[in-house]
Amino acid sequence: MKKYILIFLVISFLGLSCSKDDDNTYSAPKDLAAQNFMWQASNYWYFWQEDVPNLAEDRFANNEEYNAFLGSDADAGDFFDNQLRFVDDRFTFYSPDYEEFTNSLSGISKNNGLSFGLIQLDGGLLVGYVRYVIPESDAASKQIFRGNYFTEVDGQQLNVNNYIDLLFGENDTYTLTMADYVNDVFTPNGLEVSLTKQENFQENPIYITNTFDVNGIKIGYIFYRRFFEDYDDELNAAIGQLQAQGITELVLDLRYNPGGRVSSAVALASMIYGTNTNQLFVKQRWNSKRQSDFSAAALEQNFINEIDGEAINSLGLNRVFVLTTDRSASASELLINGLDPFMDVIQVGTTTTGKNEFSLTLVDDPRNNFPYTYDPARESFINTENSWAIQLLCGRYENSVGFSEFTSGLVPEIELEEDLLNLGTLGDLNEPLLARAIEEITGVSGKRDFSVKMPARAFADSDLFDPLRNVMIGDVPSIKK
Repeated sequence: MKKYILIFLVISFLGLSCSKDDDNTYSAPKDLAAQNFMWQASNYWYFWQEDVPNLAEDRFANNEEYNAFLGSDADAGDFFDNQLRFVDDRFTFYSPDYEEFTNSLSGISKNNGLSFGLIQLDGGLLVGYVRYVIPESDAASKQIFRGNYFTEVDGQQLNVNNYIDLLFGENDTYTLTMADYVNDVFTPNGLEVSLTKQENFQENPIYITNTFDVNGIKIGYIFYRRFFEDYDDELNAAIGQLQAQGITELVLDLRYNPGGRVSSAVALASMIYGTNTNQLFVKQRWNSKRQSDFSAAALEQNFINEIDGEAINSLGLNRVFVLTTDRSASASELLINGLDPFMDVIQVGTTTTGKNEFSLTLVDDPRNNFPYTYDPARESFINTENSWAIQLLCGRYENSVGFSEFTSGLVPEIELEEDLLNLGTLGDLNEPLLARAIEEITGVSGKRDFSVKMPARAFADSDLFDPLRNVMIGDVPSIKK
């Protein structure tokens, strides 16, 4: 993991200071520590700081007025949403437990391994469908597979009013009643599957690596679930496997990839396109206060040629096919947008989420060289009166030609929705999205009919409360101007 060093940048207003060298540092009342942290961190890092009146430098006449403002909402999350959140900010989120939260950023969570979507039927009823099962999870040991349906949880019919309690509640174990689609109706079939969430479950995001030989063309396929930096070495090994098998085309499946580390996106881009470290991949744009702190070079991230001292296995392709849905977000979109000036990036599927901002993980550690940024080596310095963490949107990444405006999502060249009645098997030649990409590559497909009978447009899904949903985690530049 890269380490970054930055000279401390003092922030202050009207005598309120975060300077570690100031003996008169402002100290918020204990019951307002979380709100104070939210304000101070947002005033410093928030991408829209100058657009939020409550974050203005001259917003408060004195400490008493500031304290009254902090006390306007008893809950720190409500305080951020009501007082600090910019109207166009769809993705900043927070947690009252930074330890649980930061574990999740490495893929460690309480999880039963079932990824599902929920479809709304008439009358507010819901039917669940299985998107995939995480390998080595509890669900992987049960008779439940992609394309299966379920209508009940613990004997209760799913509906818009109870699905959160039934599927995301405090119970670690629940039982699904499975169903079939018969005569245009989802009907329970008598099968039941009991699933239990495992503590400290760690997800390996590289689910499937395949090579296909179609009409003499060797095509690589990777189903990649999240951009986890801890698995960059394994991703490099997977690309090396495809390289050794002589692939000349690549289908990258990001249909359910909600994002993750920017550094992992840079690494994957280098594995796909090339390792010329003089070529700009993306560049950061911060708020006006932070942007001026850094040199232009410090804000640029070029392609890379190694990971932890090991050479990158680079395919050197001139085009790549990327499978996307509305669940493809953040670092997934960064990869597509960043590669676009260099190669032909052909999207197959549906329009992506439209998450073009990056974020930092912030905790109540104002004396860090990067104020409030989370550093596991500094956990003893985090304010013991405040365990909140915030994943704050702090900037945008532009590609090498300066484009970053895709808040409505990246639109595919080849549009094809997933079919609830024919989801297929991930990594199989006849799975519809993969088959359509292969048809484009070769002119030959094992699946001729791409009509969609029932679009899999989810009302909600298993990532509803996932801290990593739609996250692009950036890095603070290491060089001050």
